[in-house]
Amino acid sequence: MKVYTKTGDKGETSLLGGTRVKKSHLRIQAYGTVDELNSYVGLLRDHDIDEETKSMLIEIQDRLFTLGSHLASDPKKNKRRVPDIGSNDIQLLENEMDKMNEVLPEMRSFVLPGGNKLISFTHITRCVCRRAERLTIELDELEKVDSIIIQYLNRLSDYFFVLSRKFSQDFHADEKPWKPRL
Repeated sequence: MKVYTKTGDKGETSLLGGTRVKKSHLRIQAYGTVDELNSYVGLLRDHDIDEETKSMLIEIQDRLFTLGSHLASDPKKNKRRVPDIGSNDIQLLENEMDKMNEVLPEMRSFVLPGGNKLISFTHITRCVCRRAERLTIELDELEKVDSIIIQYLNRLSDYFFVLSRKFSQDFHADEKPWKPRL
């Protein structure tokens, strides 16, 4: 199978279902950002972290492919079955955050991103997730998007924030609180 098809040489691509759209279409931006997010999750997974977290990141990558397949589908024309994403996927994220929060110090202020490269990459991943969420919400205003996708992205960005705090603790990095100058 060749990677190149030359069908996108004029700035268009096909959605699942066959509809041709501009590569700048909001739907393409949304699932393209989910793809970018998935790559950042892979970057986190490539660090020297505990196996339980690596497993969770692999699960998230799987869910992001599922989410991307929904966003890449023409809601009016796609007859192909795409994998499901459900409330159990959101519950898993919430359970993981609760587990991490049990051993983290109470948060008393906003935290400045950073501490080491892994923590910084985790914050970047969180920010890309928020962008994917914003684009998906914008797409939902034009073409209905299943609300579970928006909920998942919202909860996932929270997960990455808590994960950054876990990594701060695991690697003994100093969390720098934001101290507003009033």
